[in-house]
Amino acid sequence: MLPEPDPTLCRALADDLRAAGYSGAALRDAWGVQADDAVARGLRGPAERALGRRSDALAVLGRLWGLGVPIAREAAAAALPSLGVEGAATLGLVALDGDHVVPAVLVRPQPFDDGEGEVEWWIASDLDEAALGGPLPEDHVLGVGGASQTLATLQLTWRGGTALDLGTGCGIQALRLRRLVPRVIATDISERALRFTRLNALLNDVDGIETRLGSLFEPVAGETFERVASNPPFVITPRVAGVPAYEYRDGGLEGDALVSAVVSGVAAHLAPGGVAQSLGNWEYREGESGLDRLRTWVDPSLDAWVIEREVLDPLAYAELWVRDGGTVPGTPAYARLIDAWLDDFAQRGVTGIGFGYVVLRRPLAGAPTLARYERVAGGGESAFGPHLAACLENHDRAALLDDEGLASAVLRVAPDVTEARHHRPGEEAPSVIELRQGGGFARAIEVDSAVAALVGASDGDLPVGALLDAIAQLLEVDATELRADVLPRVRELIVTGFLSFADA
Repeated sequence: MLPEPDPTLCRALADDLRAAGYSGAALRDAWGVQADDAVARGLRGPAERALGRRSDALAVLGRLWGLGVPIAREAAAAALPSLGVEGAATLGLVALDGDHVVPAVLVRPQPFDDGEGEVEWWIASDLDEAALGGPLPEDHVLGVGGASQTLATLQLTWRGGTALDLGTGCGIQALRLRRLVPRVIATDISERALRFTRLNALLNDVDGIETRLGSLFEPVAGETFERVASNPPFVITPRVAGVPAYEYRDGGLEGDALVSAVVSGVAAHLAPGGVAQSLGNWEYREGESGLDRLRTWVDPSLDAWVIEREVLDPLAYAELWVRDGGTVPGTPAYARLIDAWLDDFAQRGVTGIGFGYVVLRRPLAGAPTLARYERVAGGGESAFGPHLAACLENHDRAALLDDEGLASAVLRVAPDVTEARHHRPGEEAPSVIELRQGGGFARAIEVDSAVAALVGASDGDLPVGALLDAIAQLLEVDATELRADVLPRVRELIVTGFLSFADA
């Protein structure tokens, strides 16, 4: 078990990391672009060779805690003048083995930019497969993985009073939420994970984070929050003997029941106006869509926006997560685990597994106005949070307008929107007109000439109704019928970020 972190020793460690210039950019410069790509793929050899040619504190700490490589005790002592090797051992970060210091954890820089400004934290977590040289233990506490980064990019930058990080792991989401609210409750079923969360908060001098041990919403019974974030252990894993159940990814329930419990249970913990954002997997079963199943989990009192990013077939899903656990393809253990996954899926008639994002919100007043369940494959995730926030704000404003009010609104086309027209050879009129987003989810939608004309003329000058009247004259169609046809599509363009209110 990781020791309870000592605040004084954590401050000393931070002083040493700062003095060494221990940052993500500095490490990338030290080991080079190709080695950096290799580290991201779990190959530490190229980076280790590059750092091994140097003896400065950055290189020493990079080998010890960036890569998980044992180093000489003398070199470690020189690189940790404030903490010392004994202090590092007391924190549980290393083990002392004669003349060598053996890493017990990883401590890696993690940059982040949430619109409030750029920050870089040092994040401690358990040793990865490359450092261990084999599969992970079942109580492994993951660092900042791909799912953690994805959830971070989704986070709205709306402020609040309190926040809940459900299933905190190493605490990265709690740290990010703390930048938006004065008090964060971070929960987990793993005491080891909670100690990493407390260590990382102390190491980065972040207060206001309280940790609680327990499953799902049990540690916060009766409490409500303005913000909830959850990267739950959503991986669907067979509940049979011989299949490892990793705490960081496997919820311990059959199929997608854990994600169902998170989605359905959060309603009781959202304050008015509160928003919950989470990731998840959901099963497609014979004759039943995964998105339709997820829809039944959502409390009818909430606004919901569910975005499915991909659907994997059972074999591809099994291979993904068996490899993730460190079992090597081509081995008997790999084949046995794949069979266990496929048998489990077959018992429930699973034909596919969806992955995506769930955004739920308790309306401030009245009934919910948003229920979107969609599949969106494109987009650059770095801009998802601000994009989602803007789309929700536009939706809220448009939802208050009837058609007459919408016709009176003045709109502006988003600066990242472009238009593409496709012509058949020899024909003057385009056969297809597409509007495309350069940011957000990079949506591409097909529109007709009337909508294309409206979007093109939406420069923040004239109201929608006046533009549609002019377009009706140009197209020689009835203006009333054109409004009835186009206004519902204008609402969709507002919600998806192609258009926004000019005075926003």
